[in-house]
Amino acid sequence: MTIVDDSLKGKIAIVCASSRGLGYATARRLAQGGALVTMLSRSEKNVAEAAAAIEKETGIRPLAYACDVSKAEDIRRVVADTVKERGGLHILVNNAGGPPAGTFASFGDEDWMRAHELNFMSVVRFVREALPHMKNGGGGSIVNIISVSVKQPMPNLVLSNAYRAAVVGLAKTLADELAPAGIRINNAAPGRIATERIAELDRHRANAEGRSVEEIERESLRGIPAGRYGDPAEFAEAVAFLASDRASYITGATLQVDGGMVRSLQ
Repeated sequence: MTIVDDSLKGKIAIVCASSRGLGYATARRLAQGGALVTMLSRSEKNVAEAAAAIEKETGIRPLAYACDVSKAEDIRRVVADTVKERGGLHILVNNAGGPPAGTFASFGDEDWMRAHELNFMSVVRFVREALPHMKNGGGGSIVNIISVSVKQPMPNLVLSNAYRAAVVGLAKTLADELAPAGIRINNAAPGRIATERIAELDRHRANAEGRSVEEIERESLRGIPAGRYGDPAEFAEAVAFLASDRASYITGATLQVDGGMVRSLQ
């Protein structure tokens, strides 16, 4: 496959939760641009298969690691091994599976703490481990995959609504702190992209409301000006842009990729 020349060639990147869905699409797009990608998943088998598929398409061999992003020791190991194997780190894409759907009353302290570790502390820890290597390399780019719920909270997603917003607050703060070192940090906020996660949420809502999944999908489409769910590859283009040097004057931003679903002015 022809490598796309978009300032990604030779960049060393870590993409979290990348054996499927938005993470896989992102890892694939970065590799298509010539980046040297490290892919992560809790399943060693799944991430190895995903990496092999990308290598077959692009001719570029991703590193593949089993990693639970809620565990600090796994994060330290992956960053250290990537730098040892590749010689540096330029791009970090933070990503993690969404916490379970439900209302405030349906969750206890353990549920909140699991979401805290998975969706917030994973970002804190990956950034902490990546920063020394990005600074040594003269700069870098961090992209957090979050959700449009940071602009418009979603019903029955209280855990996601809370912790995705916390990541935006962290990124805004770090944008100021890291800019002098040439490190940018931005957020990519997907709307309804056709992934297994969205299918899972549609099924959960259908069961909770006693309706069919097809009815839920039709209702969702009525709220999207583009008239369809997005393709993971479309979302990956936005992440690749933010990660690349083409976005060299963009930091602290949250880019919606939602087909116009969220009407917020901010």
